[in-house]
Amino acid sequence: MNMETGKQLQIKAKLKIQKPAHQVFEAIADPALMANYFIAKGTGRMEEGATLYWQFPEFEMQFPVRVQKVESDKYLSFLWDDVDGTQTKVEITLEPKGDNDTLVQVTEGTKENNEPGVQWLARNTEGWANFLACLKAFLEYGINLRKGAFDLSQLPEKE
Repeated sequence: MNMETGKQLQIKAKLKIQKPAHQVFEAIADPALMANYFIAKGTGRMEEGATLYWQFPEFEMQFPVRVQKVESDKYLSFLWDDVDGTQTKVEITLEPKGDNDTLVQVTEGTKENNEPGVQWLARNTEGWANFLACLKAFLEYGINLRKGAFDLSQLPEKE
């Protein structure tokens, strides 16, 4: 561990979904399912080594997602670009809690503990909390919380 580790910021968000891990995993790995709560469209399934493009309802541009590791029903990791042009690693872990519940944890990071890093931490923590709430609403209740949820004039501009 280097001396700078204590200065790094990392995002962690988690939420229990009342569905089995396989169903939760598929809702994350399959772009057709993910389009019901998070993205507008994706170019492919999350598979190791794939580079996918996600388009969000609020943006015209597509965002590259470089899938690193996939363990069916347990874990997904990928790299994606931040608004500052750097890449961050996202890890999504699924932990079964009984037969029909799954604890979903999203970890993203890291960034320096400075003003841009704190802005990233706030923005992306809000984003991952929204992702988890939208995933839960879709899987448990069949609704899309993201649709019409954002005031586009309030979104950060890409630098």
